[in-house]
Amino acid sequence: MPKLSSKAGLSPPSSPHSALIKQSYSVRDLVYDTLKQQILSLKLPPGTAISEKEIALDFQVSRTPVRESFVRLAQEGLLEVYPQRGTYVSLIQVDLVEEARFMREQLERAVIRLACSHFPAEQFTTLEQNLTQQQQCQHEPDDGRMFQLDEEFHSTLFAGCNKSKTWTVIEQMSVHLNRSRMLRLSSNHHWDHLIEQHRSMVQAIQQQNAEKAEHLMQEHLRQTVTDLAVLRSTYPSYFQ
Repeated sequence: MPKLSSKAGLSPPSSPHSALIKQSYSVRDLVYDTLKQQILSLKLPPGTAISEKEIALDFQVSRTPVRESFVRLAQEGLLEVYPQRGTYVSLIQVDLVEEARFMREQLERAVIRLACSHFPAEQFTTLEQNLTQQQQCQHEPDDGRMFQLDEEFHSTLFAGCNKSKTWTVIEQMSVHLNRSRMLRLSSNHHWDHLIEQHRSMVQAIQQQNAEKAEHLMQEHLRQTVTDLAVLRSTYPSYFQ
């Protein structure tokens, strides 16, 4: 756990009163954002016990922003709070993984069909640059970076079709799915097939071949079902 100062990244406030407000808000978000990232990246694996006291000491902050962060993370399904027993990083819920995958499949098949009708040139450039970075990441494996590039690839498709708010909804629904995806990336660095699927999608969009693009997207997202079965067998303690 990183030891972060409660003043990390803050700019000088304009008044003592605003200093208290700004510092309180920033510290709360700093703790929340860092803990959420550590949970999603599996640096805090499913089932890990965490305590307000220890987190507050690690971050060098009071327990109030930690408690508030715990509440937010519990509301998002990333923490489980058991009175008199403690707080734990939630196990990955298989039914929620499948529900998020189902939603993504339906929406992303529709979006990639839209992309085949019209897709801005600048977004094509973004996709090409993303593919180049994915290939570089394959040569020097970085699980977190690959996950980020994967997310950026798909979010660019939504942005290019003027559906960015739809992508935001997907993100909110995908915390359990994303942890299983991260687990897959970290347990197997053979990402060639993943990258090739992305490249084929871009080519189908360029060719305005909606049927092919939709089929590729469906195949791409249904791979999660196969991956999930393997992951549950390999890491049974991570799943509920």
